[in-house]
Amino acid sequence: MTHASHSPHPPADWHENAYDLARGLAAYSGSRLVEGIARVIAKHPEANIANAFNHKQVGCKIWARDKLLESAGASYRRIVVLGGWYGILPAMLLEDPRFHIEAADSYDIDPAVEAVARTLNAAFGDRFRAMTADMYALDYRDLNADLVINTSCEHIADLGNWLSLVPRGTRVLLQSNDYFSEPTHISCVSSLEEFRVQAGLARIDFAGALPMKKYTRFMLIGAV
Repeated sequence: MTHASHSPHPPADWHENAYDLARGLAAYSGSRLVEGIARVIAKHPEANIANAFNHKQVGCKIWARDKLLESAGASYRRIVVLGGWYGILPAMLLEDPRFHIEAADSYDIDPAVEAVARTLNAAFGDRFRAMTADMYALDYRDLNADLVINTSCEHIADLGNWLSLVPRGTRVLLQSNDYFSEPTHISCVSSLEEFRVQAGLARIDFAGALPMKKYTRFMLIGAV
């Protein structure tokens, strides 16, 4: 069996080759999420999907998914993800056979990401919705969510003020970090304890820290 010779230079059309690779990985793994990433590469070449699905992003989301299962259980009527970007976390949750999730909604203030999120999650049909909205403008009573997720608390100027909009007793999953050098991180915390105080949750089912190369990510799971 002969093989094609190896070129010393990378292929000129990165997207075409990334698409072929993603389709191959989807066929091998049977993952609807990876299948969705292939569709995004083909349909939305402008999307920064490589950054959204890099190993750090994925690691933090796997951590969130596993700790949610351990501390809060597997069954949810409707999950709402704020700052959902391309909808990767909802896809990871909807695809995981350990969970029983009727629906997952992804909200983001950037209108450019809505179509990408829908493409990525197309395999989940009506179980997934992507919408463009400001998290401060939502009426959380009308969302009928039994879990609200915000993994970008470092971007929120007043976390307590935003959480006051969420109905009392609602379960939440929150993440922040100590990456102060990033200019868009306007509300970082230096420790897990500081994050607990900042959030002021009525109940905490899980509190933990995940050390990364340049920062530590903090997570709280509980209820407002």
